[in-house]
Amino acid sequence: MFFDLDDETELLRRTVREFAVGEVAPVAEHLDHTKSFPYELVSKMGELGWMGIPFPEEVGGAGGTTLQYAIAIEELARIDSSVAITVCAHSSLGTQPIYLFGDDQQKADLLPDLCAGRKLGAFGLTEPEAGSDAGNVRTRASLDGGTWTINGAKQFITNAGTDISGHVAITARTGENEISNLIVPNGTSGYEQGEPYRKMGWNASDTRPLTFTDCQVPEDHLLGPRGQGFKQFLHILDIGRIGVAAMGVGLAQGALDEALAYAKERQAFGQSISKFQAIQTKLADMATEIEAARLLTYKAAWLKDQGRNFSLTAAQAKLKTGRLAVRCAEEAVQIHGGYGYIEEYPVCRFYRDAKILTIGEGTDEVQHMVISRALGA
Repeated sequence: MFFDLDDETELLRRTVREFAVGEVAPVAEHLDHTKSFPYELVSKMGELGWMGIPFPEEVGGAGGTTLQYAIAIEELARIDSSVAITVCAHSSLGTQPIYLFGDDQQKADLLPDLCAGRKLGAFGLTEPEAGSDAGNVRTRASLDGGTWTINGAKQFITNAGTDISGHVAITARTGENEISNLIVPNGTSGYEQGEPYRKMGWNASDTRPLTFTDCQVPEDHLLGPRGQGFKQFLHILDIGRIGVAAMGVGLAQGALDEALAYAKERQAFGQSISKFQAIQTKLADMATEIEAARLLTYKAAWLKDQGRNFSLTAAQAKLKTGRLAVRCAEEAVQIHGGYGYIEEYPVCRFYRDAKILTIGEGTDEVQHMVISRALGA
């Protein structure tokens, strides 16, 4: 087994880290406090090719691997999760459906702008009655005279309401026992983006409900074969879990970074608190668990790059890293003491951002189901 990153991947890791420290860190608190979408950062990341890392160059992507994509997400989340989830949701949920299931015309029309970050993609699955029970989709689309008419609602959708949002790919019932995916461009009549949610964390990312009222799109906006929507979105969720797992690793590492730096600086009883065994135990446990979670996440990405089945490993990585992110963020706040409760310290933001990693892209309970079924239980 070979654990070293190749030169290209290591260069990407260093470059993203330098960008995150130099460009994201100075504005992260302000973006979070003002709930401002990071347009300037997205534009810069698009110019650097990071909005299309895992997609081939012939469709406008950077020609990178899933592992490289995961590492980039990890490095961004190490500094700020709002920026990381914007890239993660765009790549995994917004762009992957077009790349995997779109026809040649759909790919030609959409992928160049998506991979360059000029447009953001979104994926509309979750509904008021279809969250963990993803197959219970109520949104309906009927085909008549070459036009789909869509009625329904989606919720908790990322990247659909920004000034650079391009489309949302939504699941809809196109028959009694039939789910399909449809591409709905922003600006389509009858498609409305609601107000952004007031959230605990991820405040600088765009998350809002969507409604479709007699919304009409042409027949050729069907994504892939009719009736294959359920199978398609399960595959998309598997891919998405790798990105979310990378976010968990990054947030946990960022929490450790902040906790260690503070512990070395903070003086109590005549010495830095990093000298106390109670603090050392926390730091050692965090570091050990993060390394284990990182290897599991990288394995899931590697399996996908090898064309092998990665569903089980992606679910395990997502389960492990979400819980770890919550635990590391909590420990980092504890090490900071009262300062950990103050917004000026990044660990306060990390603590708020962490919890969603046990919910989004499939709750922990859903991951248990996925893992146990893969085990044959």
